Amino acid sequence: LLCPCLIYGAYIFLPFDAPLLPTISARLVYTLRCAAFATFPIVLGMIVSAISRLCSSALEPFGELHREVEIHRTYISQSVHLFILYFFNMAVLATYLPQELLKLIPLLTGLFAISRLIFWMSYAIGRSFRAFGFSMTFLPLLAMLLWNLYGMFVLEPENLLS
Repeated sequence: LLCPCLIYGAYIFLPFDAPLLPTISARLVYTLRCAAFATFPIVLGMIVSAISRLCSSALEPFGELHREVEIHRTYISQSVHLFILYFFNMAVLATYLPQELLKLIPLLTGLFAISRLIFWMSYAIGRSFRAFGFSMTFLPLLAMLLWNLYGMFVLEPENLLS
């Protein structure tokens, strides 16, 4: 329930609009540029993971990982997988959205970045707390996937592959 409320509030109250994007290629470039910001939590995780490996007291670098190193490694791996799914769904979504709703692309990107950071912090606190951050990432992804399938098969079935 929190994700739709956050997106709706940001859509209404943030004072920016998407630029005029009449072609699909312009929309895809816009999505690609927005998606670059979603990589920030992943790159930050890689930096923290490298620092924690350097500061680890392990005598053997390829041996058993400590819990703090394993947390960062798992976070990075899951974030990369979710980012790939998120990006492809956003790219398809950008081709179906009308011009006035293209403001959702940077908002969904911001939600992805914030939810991955929340997941990372809650995962570091304890594994039982990570469901909140994961659901903030996964449920909008699922909503985008369902909307994309609806758009492809119901709204524009004649343009399915064109």
